[in-house]
Amino acid sequence: MNKQKVFGLTFSALALSMSVSTLNAAELDISITNATKGIYFTPILVAAHDSSLFMFRTGETASAELEAMAEGGDISGLSSVITNAGGVVSENPASGILNPGVTTSLTIDTGDLKYLSLSAMLLPTNDGFVGLDSWKIPEQAGTYKVSLNGYDAGTEANDELAGSMPNPPFITFGSGGTGVETAVSNNKVHIHPGNIGDDNATGGISDLDNSSHRWLNPVATITIEVK
Repeated sequence: MNKQKVFGLTFSALALSMSVSTLNAAELDISITNATKGIYFTPILVAAHDSSLFMFRTGETASAELEAMAEGGDISGLSSVITNAGGVVSENPASGILNPGVTTSLTIDTGDLKYLSLSAMLLPTNDGFVGLDSWKIPEQAGTYKVSLNGYDAGTEANDELAGSMPNPPFITFGSGGTGVETAVSNNKVHIHPGNIGDDNATGGISDLDNSSHRWLNPVATITIEVK
């Protein structure tokens, strides 16, 4: 038997197998679950990108685009920055607000991009957001689950007053609060300490309800199937 020919056939089969594996690994099926009891996620942005790009970094000052997302739920700026730098994005997979306890799903083709990030504003908060920062996409096919924390953009004081955050009709705010904070205590992106709230609907320090708007990390779970 011609060993050179056999080797060539074997090599070709291996190369084809590797090519298929690489192609399949570029496609991700993603499910995102809001794990809170009373916090809502604004439209979610999911992005694949290279190592030179990121949505946010803890310990660093928030970009203007991150600030817009964290304070008002506007993902357009972050989406533009990422796509203009060669990244791939999936915008608003839940077609609006992701309610507490609800899961949304999407499929994204990452091409040869190796990192995955995610963000969405947490409501009601001043500048809180759920985030995934530059998660390395595994090269091996399989299903992976990651718990996601809530972050504070460090751009606004956490006064927890209705006038300082979006007021969607599905959230009931109190009134007359004096403010939990009066100034930003940490102006870098950091893990969010969570809402404090109170039980006084017409006064107290907060316009948030401590029985429904308090939360602890993690705030979400993301399940990623690498094909």
